Order: sequence, then structure tokens, then C-alpha cells
Amino acid sequence: MMTGPTDFSVLIVDDSAVFRRVLSRGLDAVSGVRVIGSVASAAEARAFLAVRRPDVIALDIEMPGEDGLSFLRDQMARDPIPTVVISALTARGVRITISALEAGAVDVVAKPAGLAPGKVIPDGGFEDIAVRLRSAATARLTARAGQRGFVQPTTAPLPLRPTAPAPAIVALRPDWVIAIGSSTGGVQALTTLLPMLPADGPPVAIVQHMPEGFTAAFAKRLDTLCAMSVREAVDGDALTPGSVLIAPGGERHMRIETEAGVLRARLVDGPPVCFSRPSVDVMMTSLAAAWPARISAAILTGMGSDGADGLLRIHASGGRTFAQDEATSQIYGMPARAWERGGAEDRVPLDQMAARLLASVGRAPPDRALSDPAEFATRPPSRLFQS
Repeated sequence: MMTGPTDFSVLIVDDSAVFRRVLSRGLDAVSGVRVIGSVASAAEARAFLAVRRPDVIALDIEMPGEDGLSFLRDQMARDPIPTVVISALTARGVRITISALEAGAVDVVAKPAGLAPGKVIPDGGFEDIAVRLRSAATARLTARAGQRGFVQPTTAPLPLRPTAPAPAIVALRPDWVIAIGSSTGGVQALTTLLPMLPADGPPVAIVQHMPEGFTAAFAKRLDTLCAMSVREAVDGDALTPGSVLIAPGGERHMRIETEAGVLRARLVDGPPVCFSRPSVDVMMTSLAAAWPARISAAILTGMGSDGADGLLRIHASGGRTFAQDEATSQIYGMPARAWERGGAEDRVPLDQMAARLLASVGRAPPDRALSDPAEFATRPPSRLFQS
């Protein structure tokens, strides 16, 4: 799956000479990728960028002297360039990487473990990195307050915690669930959306494409920003009002199933779906079968098509479905596919998504309502789970 420009240029910024050399050679072997520079520090990167401008930067976040996060913040303020963080899986590296994504980095790739002595990078490793870099090169970067080029949004921002409608919503439909899928650009999008949900809002299940080891830190960061309780899902976790569960990145999918009338997250083995594991399609399709007509769902920014089929299944079950609009999506891939396939009832700007999700709780879709929700649960299973 290669999305984005057919030919694009990359600047590598990493203090390790070995990693720069290996990554440069690996990317140069991928069709359409041009490594136009390889530098060891933030200062060298600034000197390079004064002369040449790449389509995307591959940035190490842990460097001596000025680290990658400080460089990123400065660069985004002066001249935003799509940036992918290539981070070592250390506790400090994960924390800084989450801050980098919030500061404007488009995506994160775990630094290949194959660079350890005596090991090699797995087959397709460079192709995978190239896919992420290629997609990032097309990202729509939004200037932030205080940055050059910042334009005040024309729509009035929503209050951070719209708590007033929450009691009525939960009292009306305490069994309602919100499902969200996102990928590239999703860290910024979720950091905007989730703090707008009230403390006693419906339970939220999320699949955000991230490497293994990063979602726990992201969930902890969101938990400090949100009125709801946010955590990385553990197998068997119940979906309860006021809680947000984020699927762990890595080797398993997150399905939502019912046990004795209680919705629970189940972490299950399985091949990637839409090149992703965990997959939005797997989560949403399982939720549509387990809890039809009692779901509000949204597909946010991201590359590819993951979530389009799952959102369509939720829509068919009588649930409420939305896709982030193009203007506010950093990568308008997943929301576009969801809209094109008919799964989304409307396209919604990011700063209005929380309000639309809350307003839809307990209300039938405008164009259809499933008269018998049990009928959907008896339909043949999705092709996603067929061998």
C-alpha cells in the first residue's frame, strides 16, 4: 500500500552515523524515495534546510544537545515541514515521541530493532518506513496559535468540557457506545476531540494506529487532559460510562463482545486487516454485531481505508456514523473512503465532532432506523473474520 506522491524527498536527522547510513541505503533502494540529506544534529538540520527543503523529515527524537522535540517545535513555528518521528522504544523516547506528535509531527515509526549487533532489519522493513514517509509527505499541516501563518478558525471553538448535556444523554441511553478510528494525524485529532467529552459520557472504544509500546503512554497523556478516564485496553476490560479504552498497538486486534449483557474488549490474534493491527474495521465490525443500533462512531484523519467497512456495518445496524471533513484532516484518506462507501451520514469538522457524537446519542439516523436490532446480529459475519 503506497499512498502519496510517486516521488518524494527525505531529510534524515539522527545522531547515530550507523542508523543514518543504514536508513539512507534502505530508503534509496525503495522506488520513488530520494534521500537528499543525512545530518547528525538539529544545528546541521537547520543549516541544510536553509539551502534545500525536503518533502518530509525523518527525525530522531533523542539526540544530544538540542533534542528532536525542541527542533521540531522551532521548525513548525518557522516553516512547517511534514515530519515522521523515528523513535527508540525507551520510556523516555516514548514520552518525548507523544509530545512530538502533539507538537505537530505527522507520524511515528519505531526504530528498527534490527540495527542491534548481529541482527538485520526484517524483510519489508524499509518498505514499511517508506509508506509512512510517503503518506506524511502529503499531510496538511495546520499552523498553531503563535506560529507564522496561523489563522484563527472561522468556527467558534467548543467548550473543553460540555458537561451540561451529559446527564440528559446518559440518563436517556445509558447503554450507548462511542467508537472512534484514526491513524496518521490521529494523536492531534484525539487530543482535540476527547477533552470535549464530559466525565459521565458514554464509553468510548478507540483504535489509533501506533507502534507497539506507544499507546500506553498516549493513553496516560490523554488521561491528564480529559474529564473521562482514559487507559490502554486490557483483555476483558468492560466498557463503562465515563471511560475511554484505546486498543494497544502491536500484535493483536481489539474486538468488542458481549458477555452476560456487558460489553468487553477482547484482544485477539489475527493477521493485519487493511495493513493494520489493531484494525479499526475489526473493532467496529465486531461492535456493530454485538451492540447494533446503540453506537455513535467516527472515522478521523489517517491514510488508507481502515474503518470504511466497519463504519458501514455500524451504519447498517442503525448506528450513527460520521467522518472527519477534508479541511480539518491532516490526511484525508480513511475519512474519504468511509464517505465514498456510504458508511458516514455526514462529514464533520474536527472541532465539531464531539458535539455531533454527543447529540446523536439515543437518536436514530436521519435516513434509516433498524426496526429490529436483533436482525442485524443474525446476519452472516463480515468477510473480515472469514478465513
